[in-house]
Amino acid sequence: MPSTPTRPVLKLLPAYLGVLSLDDALHHPRIARILWLEILVNDSVEWTALQHPLVQEAHETACRWYTRYRTLISGLVSRAPLPENHGPIDERLHRQLAEALEFAHAHA
Repeated sequence: MPSTPTRPVLKLLPAYLGVLSLDDALHHPRIARILWLEILVNDSVEWTALQHPLVQEAHETACRWYTRYRTLISGLVSRAPLPENHGPIDERLHRQLAEALEFAHAHA
């Protein structure tokens, strides 16, 4: 019996963008600002296997934030560690990070 492919479970994107699939999300005009947060709180998707440029850029951003705030993120969200990346982060995004972590923690 053939198995049907399973759709990745998205944690933030349905609430933040109103989309149900990653494909729909990648066509949303705000995806570039939100995708790194989804990657940060969601390890149920094999992000590194996706060859989309937006995903690759967002993954790098998520790794930078995870490296900087590993203890905080690990305390609020259950996920496998992201690769270390000591590159710069945009400090203006702290509020987005806090809101996303609060949302993911409350809906876990």
